[in-house]
Amino acid sequence: MESSILESIGQEIIGVMSPVSLCMLLVVLLVYSLSDSNPFSSSSAPIRTAANLVYLENPSDTTAQKLEGALLNALVFVILIAIVTFVLVLLYYYNFTNFLKNYMRFSAFFVLGTMGGSIFLSIIQHFSIPIDSITCFLLLFNYTIVGVLSMFSGGMPIVLRQGYMVSLGIIVATWFTKLPEWTTWVLLVALALYDLVAVLAPGGPLKLLVELASSRDEELPALVYEARPTVSRNEGNPRSTLGLLVAGVSDSGSVELQAVSNNNVRRDGAENRRSPEYTAIQVRNLEYVEGERNRDEGERSPLVGHSRERYSSDSNSSAYSTVIHNRESEASVDEEMSPLVDLLGMDNEREHERRDSVVASRGIKLGLGDFVFYSVLVGRAAMYDLMTVYACYLAIISGLGCTLILLSVCHRALPALPISITLGVIFYFLTRLLMEPFVVGMATNLMMF
Repeated sequence: MESSILESIGQEIIGVMSPVSLCMLLVVLLVYSLSDSNPFSSSSAPIRTAANLVYLENPSDTTAQKLEGALLNALVFVILIAIVTFVLVLLYYYNFTNFLKNYMRFSAFFVLGTMGGSIFLSIIQHFSIPIDSITCFLLLFNYTIVGVLSMFSGGMPIVLRQGYMVSLGIIVATWFTKLPEWTTWVLLVALALYDLVAVLAPGGPLKLLVELASSRDEELPALVYEARPTVSRNEGNPRSTLGLLVAGVSDSGSVELQAVSNNNVRRDGAENRRSPEYTAIQVRNLEYVEGERNRDEGERSPLVGHSRERYSSDSNSSAYSTVIHNRESEASVDEEMSPLVDLLGMDNEREHERRDSVVASRGIKLGLGDFVFYSVLVGRAAMYDLMTVYACYLAIISGLGCTLILLSVCHRALPALPISITLGVIFYFLTRLLMEPFVVGMATNLMMF
């Protein structure tokens, strides 16, 4: 079974890990490049955002004060995210779909235009790129408009949409690296715990959103990265244990993954093939009721008086002939309905084949928030040492692979943040506190291990 899972999910894992790795790499490069430039240098004053509304960390504060303030900031931020997510669920429940789409368009436009523009200006200033203000404005305006159109309009190439989704995650993650150190680590752990509760707990906001979208057979009202597979799904293979991997995320930065197996599709097809038989039974009942009604009307009509007398004079023969007639009519109904039943069954099979092809073409959908917080963790590690960057990257990729494998086994919605964030935080502190002093000490003393 393990080999079957790995054979089925390998292409999907590669399709997700490549953009995640690219996003983390570019965030690390931006952090290193803009380390001494405003507004992203670690030495500059921290900015006031929704993630540090209660406490603004100062270098002169004690460790207890930093920890207490970071816990308060994380608690307030998680509460705000939960409230916003519940509001999104209510709006989606009452079919405010156009409002949600316009809100996402405005959010993408704001992030690409303002936050992305600030990073773009910092890059120009840092590398002393000769460019005039008009050209800079036109480039930024075209970049923003094309990005919004590619993410929310049909007919755009999937590669362009994927590229803008990755760039959106890079911009937001670069701004989040501006948060103070203690607030960043506590916030990452708090978001991983919130993601676990919101997706798996009964009545969780993200679980309600996924179930509501699944019941309507609609896309999640969120910014998600679509990793469309390059090969079609292996239909008809009984060894294949992976049907579909679907992920979605709300503005809280968490992911929902669903697996649709082949057994469910076959079961639905069997139920749809049985439904025309029930229709045929209903038709026979209607024919019988109509026959009884016509016979009653005929008995009340004077035009069939001779028939009534003949029926009453020989009741046994008429009853026998009526039974034969009913059986013949039922047989004729069966003969007439059997081609229709076969036709309906073929139509249902074709409909399920079409749904299977649509499902196979969608592939994995990973939430944009996971790109952001994976990159925030690696970007914060890049502010200390490259060794911690390598350790955190390997931990995040390992956690993401474990999440996808668990998804193919469990066949239910799973969050993508908890395993990766937990492994990333553990590897960061182990590398910083244990491995880095050991390796540096061995290298400075010219010793090998």
